[in-house]
Amino acid sequence: MDEATAMRHALAASARVLGATSPNPPVGAVVLDAAGELVGTGATAPAGGPHAEVLALREAGPRARGGTAVVTLEPCRHTGRTGPCTQALLDAGVARVVVACPDPTAAAGGGAQVLRDAGIAVRVGVLADEVAAGPLEAWLGAQASGRPYVTWKYAATLDGRSAAADGTSRWITGESARADVHRLRGEVDAVLVGVGTVLADDPQLTVRPGPGHPAPARQPLRVVLDRSGRTPAGARVRDAAAETVVLAQPPREVLHALQERGVVSVLLEGGPTLAGAFLAEGLVDRVVGYVAPALLGDGPPALAGAGVGTITDAVRLRLDEVTRFGDDVRLVLRPGHDREA
Repeated sequence: MDEATAMRHALAASARVLGATSPNPPVGAVVLDAAGELVGTGATAPAGGPHAEVLALREAGPRARGGTAVVTLEPCRHTGRTGPCTQALLDAGVARVVVACPDPTAAAGGGAQVLRDAGIAVRVGVLADEVAAGPLEAWLGAQASGRPYVTWKYAATLDGRSAAADGTSRWITGESARADVHRLRGEVDAVLVGVGTVLADDPQLTVRPGPGHPAPARQPLRVVLDRSGRTPAGARVRDAAAETVVLAQPPREVLHALQERGVVSVLLEGGPTLAGAFLAEGLVDRVVGYVAPALLGDGPPALAGAGVGTITDAVRLRLDEVTRFGDDVRLVLRPGHDREA
């Protein structure tokens, strides 16, 4: 098996644990024996458990000796809750290590040089762009910005309305698009809404997979931004299905408070005002919009108060994905230029 194919196997392994590893990154690893045959696969366990390399080496057993380890993120060189992956690779006797993305953190980065100093051949950068845009995107983004990675999700009609004039909003999009939202929730550490959304819709904000889909490994933290103490004691967001925290700080301080709780990725599901506040602060890293082929002509917009007064101040986005879900369309966009974190 060639190294690029092996890296895609590692990438697929990392996708299976997305949303279950924070604050650690969702890393995938495979081991090829000396003949190039795939003999081990691993992905990061929940925090405190083995890292991807350790699990892949464990599966490979003695066939790892003289072989190649292929990893989506540079093996760590430090001892945290588990030992350094560099030492595990050395102990296993691999001859070569192939890495997609360097580890940007001060504590864990530099593993490639540790391996080189020990006589192991190391190649860094294989499919780096593809891997960085995959399950590692939020973790890498959080390391670069120093705050949790924020995805703003919204659903709207073709004319940009998030609800009808009378406030009704269920359901703008169809069943398959709504199921995809649950997938999104399952991939993040926290789901954030404003108290206005809680009062208007009484959402539960949990991951509820449809028939035939496995139950989530864990539920994301539910976060309500409520500066006036209006979240009802009986709101569904306060039930026992998942942990909930109610915060009253401005958006930037909310993100830092969540970071202190180990949150790496946030799904912003609030209404137009909350979304506008995050956009105005430059705190949105990705936009996922579900657009339904319906027209309302009136009702609240999907976005308000984003600090845009003229067309030259428009927040320009780069369209990266277009996917059809029944009659609905999902758009995935990212800022087209760097914005201050």
